[in-house]
Amino acid sequence: MLARFARRSPLSCFGSALLIATWCQAAGTLAAEQAPAQTAKPVLLLTGEDYPGHKWKETTPVLRSQLEKDTRLQIQVVEDLKFLRSPDLHKFAAIVMHFKNYDPAVPGPEGQENLARFVREGGGAVLVHFACGAFQEWPEFVNIAGRVWDPKLRGHDPYGVFRVDIIESNHPITRGLASFEVPDEMYTCLTGETPVTVLATAVSKVDQKTYPMAFTLTYGKGRIFHSPLGHDVKALGTSAVGKLFRRATAWAAGLQPMEVGGK
Repeated sequence: MLARFARRSPLSCFGSALLIATWCQAAGTLAAEQAPAQTAKPVLLLTGEDYPGHKWKETTPVLRSQLEKDTRLQIQVVEDLKFLRSPDLHKFAAIVMHFKNYDPAVPGPEGQENLARFVREGGGAVLVHFACGAFQEWPEFVNIAGRVWDPKLRGHDPYGVFRVDIIESNHPITRGLASFEVPDEMYTCLTGETPVTVLATAVSKVDQKTYPMAFTLTYGKGRIFHSPLGHDVKALGTSAVGKLFRRATAWAAGLQPMEVGGK
């Protein structure tokens, strides 16, 4: 049909070429607009057990809602720590750890090694609040978490509002973020010598010392973000905290952190 059209007149041929070029441009624009959907990443939000004072059944929906403001993050919640033993763990781009286990057998060595392999091979990890206290029976965990809970240290300042200072503004997670205030527990109980990049800190009102509130590290090929923020619904519902964890999860999953809805 195009050949017959071309025989009729050079002008018609030019018009057809222009039509084809316009169609190709439109198709390219549509593909570009659809590209973000192709970069969506499956993210596991693992929970189901914690210290009794940490109401994970209340905080998990809030955390999920904060993360899903970035529509590229496809969040799946699992409330069984034994899932860490599953080969299905490796279907995810990142894991958000919102738990603290108490039974050394759950998930046990099988689950621990599977988690370590997941991160070593490029899976991202985000640790929320008391995830620092998980796996007390597993020495290797400090190399994944960067810092871990030491029960011999003072746990945290009394619950209340404190200021979190962004001290590394060039990292993809914190670029453009301002320091903020949050009602939370300010943890003073983390220990470890694993090299980390500290992104945010806070000063204790009890001992006037400075403590890390957000930091990153790598384990093998995996990106890790760890923050002891997020004690309760108020803390996780704070816009700045939600933004911090949302941008961190995108980064851990291999995405460029982005603003969503101006929030």
